[in-house]
Amino acid sequence: MKKTIIPVLLSLCFFMSCGACQKVENKNITTGTAIIQNITLTLNKACYSPGETITFTSDKALSGAIHVRYRYLSQIIEDKEITGKTWTWIAPSTDFKGYLAEVYLKNKYTEKIIGSIGIDVSSDWKRFPRYGFLSSFGHMSSDEMKNIISNLCRYHINGLQFYDWHCDHHKPLAGTVENPASSWLNIASRMTYRSTIDGYIAEAKKQNMRSMFYNLCYGALKNAADDGVKEEWYIFSDATHTNKYTLSLSAPFKSSIYLTNPGNEEWLNYMVKRVKEVYDVYGFDGFHIDQVGINGVYDSQGQIVNLPEGFGKFINKMHEAFPDKYNVFNAVAGFGQSNIAASNVDFLYNEVWEKEAYFSDLKTIIDNNTIYSKGKLNTIFAAYMNYNLAENKGTFNTPGVLMTDAVMFAIGGAHLELGEHMLGKEYFPNSNLSMSPLLKQSLISYYDFLVAYQNILRDGGSFNDAQTTCTNTSSTIVQWPPQAGKVISLGKKLSDKQVIHLFNFKNATHLSWRDMDGTQAEPLLVKSMPLKIMTAQTPKKIWAATPDNEGRIYQELDFTSEQGFVSLTLPVLKYWTMIVLEY
Repeated sequence: MKKTIIPVLLSLCFFMSCGACQKVENKNITTGTAIIQNITLTLNKACYSPGETITFTSDKALSGAIHVRYRYLSQIIEDKEITGKTWTWIAPSTDFKGYLAEVYLKNKYTEKIIGSIGIDVSSDWKRFPRYGFLSSFGHMSSDEMKNIISNLCRYHINGLQFYDWHCDHHKPLAGTVENPASSWLNIASRMTYRSTIDGYIAEAKKQNMRSMFYNLCYGALKNAADDGVKEEWYIFSDATHTNKYTLSLSAPFKSSIYLTNPGNEEWLNYMVKRVKEVYDVYGFDGFHIDQVGINGVYDSQGQIVNLPEGFGKFINKMHEAFPDKYNVFNAVAGFGQSNIAASNVDFLYNEVWEKEAYFSDLKTIIDNNTIYSKGKLNTIFAAYMNYNLAENKGTFNTPGVLMTDAVMFAIGGAHLELGEHMLGKEYFPNSNLSMSPLLKQSLISYYDFLVAYQNILRDGGSFNDAQTTCTNTSSTIVQWPPQAGKVISLGKKLSDKQVIHLFNFKNATHLSWRDMDGTQAEPLLVKSMPLKIMTAQTPKKIWAATPDNEGRIYQELDFTSEQGFVSLTLPVLKYWTMIVLEY
């Protein structure tokens, strides 16, 4: 049996928010007297509620036979002609869906995509979290803050972690509720301004991003006794409870950090009062709660402290006290994640370190988180790229970042990596490494892809072994986990779809997502790869999509079907291409 679908001729261009763009073709298309070039598209918000008005902006005025179509996976929702620089669309009524808007030039015989953008229609960010950060709160103008937030909005970042914004760990609010301080020194003796905190929260709210304040669940500074912290609340490194567990810090840090028992009831009540002070003064939407990943500590009675149990108590106490606020808790190297996932946390957050340094470890984390949360919570990876390289000034290694994001996004995660700069270290103000124009441009396309296909990538389903082979000798395809020199296949089964992710490790230098020294090699481009895919059913449609600039964000494929498999030709594979069989 042969099923043929006439492929739509699509070309994809993704764009930098500053207006630079990569050409889809080397020539313009002329209609009438107007020359239509590739355009940069932006949205007015990071995500939308059902029925909300969505405003699109093009950097160039549109005229002539220009259309926009809105696509949910393979289904075209609407197609209409547009003119000018701005237009609107009413978000569909169904909640928690991702869409793709394609702007294209249409004439009698052909069409050309000249711009595209992903759209997240979700009333609550915790369903599909895309987490960014802010780390510098010195004196800033409103334009400076607006530009940073607008740039993050173009990547569809819908939540922001305000890192080290607070005054003291045990007393995060500087001043009092009645008389908040206008400025203060944070833990690193960096000047922080109330006007900047307020300004960022206000700008984030305008673009529908949630603002989360950062703090440890169990941190106290050297002056904590003056603020009511009791000696019996601390944890100790020895059973004789003589040595407080201490994170020793020297100048410019204003104090070392002494750790308390997060499950101690008096400490919990104390912190509820301190957190309430924060919420009474600032418009934060929730609490980003941190730990340091230590174990084997004792309380003031010499008893071993069950820290994971304390983490769960801390989260639940915050939820009980502030039910309308969000809570996120960092599982450092996975420590305590089963307890965290069983608590009133809103999504899962894994800070990933050297014991989980390989691409295969990332999927193991996702698999475990799915078990811990019974499939209800999505995952953010706090994972620092080019860690050794970030010791000095330089540039992120684009192939390392893109391969890591390809794997993270395909397995259902998202990556905490974007803020005022890109992250290379766990100390968020470190900005030694910059992003190249190509990396900025490529990441916009990756985040568009993450949003447009979130209902495939992050909305249920189960991983499976969908046997996929290349029918010539150009590429060897093997099942997950990754191997150097191979194309890797990872299947995922949804109710009416079989998804196959293909990752290009043919030219890989190593198999570590960390790419510590920035040595990961750029993949060799594969074109026109003949494939056979085992399937028990005959698909009604097969399509492919890739966030890579060398390919197309959506393309229907011809295929033949016989004897338990389908045959097709995959147009392109650079880093990552997704194939979808619809039944």
